[in-house]
Amino acid sequence: MLTITPFLWFDNQAEEAMNYYATVFPRAKKLAVRRAGGHVMGVEFELEGQKFMGLNGGPAHKFNHAVSFFVGCETQGQIDVLWDKLIGDGGVADQCGWLKDKFGLSWQIVPNVLMSLLSTGDDRGQRAMQAMLKMHKLEIATLQAAFDAVS
Repeated sequence: MLTITPFLWFDNQAEEAMNYYATVFPRAKKLAVRRAGGHVMGVEFELEGQKFMGLNGGPAHKFNHAVSFFVGCETQGQIDVLWDKLIGDGGVADQCGWLKDKFGLSWQIVPNVLMSLLSTGDDRGQRAMQAMLKMHKLEIATLQAAFDAVS
């Protein structure tokens, strides 16, 4: 069986990141900490069923928006909790549900209903899109109200 595991390059915070993400996601599991010469070299963890690996590879490479993790949420409460935790302690909000956490890793915290609102191909989808473009954290009620508005 083939598997695909995101492999994250940290400067020297792989274990800190694993521990942090374990406080953010309810079904997180810390799987392994690998040490060499008394230092943490890598970690393995699972977030909501997805396995991740982290490496303390030094400062040569930084995260950017070219790769992000898309988190689909059923409720506004889920969005609020994840957003607040990932933004907390040094994260940065971005437009349209995107954010960078304190490690510089990009996340998209998105309501599952968004794609159905945006993909109608009519004015309703355009209104929802325009509402989304004005937001940082996505608000389901605001998106739905824009979608439902009478032109």
